[in-house]
Amino acid sequence: MWQVLQIVWIDILLSGDNAVVIGLACRSLPAGQKRLGIFLGAATAVGLRILFALIISRLLELPFLRIAGGLLLIWIAVKLAVGEEDGAQDIRESTSLWQAVRTIAIADAVMSLDNVVAISAAAHGNPWLFVFGLLLSIPLIMVGSALIMTLVERFPVFVWAGALLLGWIAGEMLVSDPLIVGQLATTASQLVAPDTAHGGAPMPVSGLLYTAAVVGAILVVTIAIFLRRHKAAPESAE
Repeated sequence: MWQVLQIVWIDILLSGDNAVVIGLACRSLPAGQKRLGIFLGAATAVGLRILFALIISRLLELPFLRIAGGLLLIWIAVKLAVGEEDGAQDIRESTSLWQAVRTIAIADAVMSLDNVVAISAAAHGNPWLFVFGLLLSIPLIMVGSALIMTLVERFPVFVWAGALLLGWIAGEMLVSDPLIVGQLATTASQLVAPDTAHGGAPMPVSGLLYTAAVVGAILVVTIAIFLRRHKAAPESAE
């Protein structure tokens, strides 16, 4: 029962970032396609978790993977914060839907790595508990996505909140890449400590993770503001 409760709590916490991406990516879809976009996005997120469950242990050990993923996540966060181009309304509905699903798939591919690790650790090798955790994430992601999309439509400030969250996650990913951790272990060992939750592997200390997360969030907002102003400048000049 304790393991089940752990998995439920992990799903509630870790489904939030997936829900943010899906909600932001689907916010500009036509009304008739928003539910379909949320469903396809949630199915993509869960499908990627299943895929990564088969190869996660090796993937996370590859140098540059988290660096590449963090940079990709920053790009996605900036793109979602800046918004679609003015000509987006002329794009056919089916194309817009698949563009949203593609954005969701790329972001989920980045974020599902850590999600699967956490659920696997809580399941302690029990395949049934692991499957339970994956299945539970489907309704959580769908409900969370619908709620976030509603908030975004009513309060645009939540777009920036979502971008900040993705930038925060990206910053943590960048500094926790095995290549970065290895360099820190040899040049600044005080910034590295064993991660007891994942077999004692070296990880940056919480202070460094927090700092990197803040920098990632600020970087996303700074780039997005610059791009929005740059895009608005020609329009104001006309």
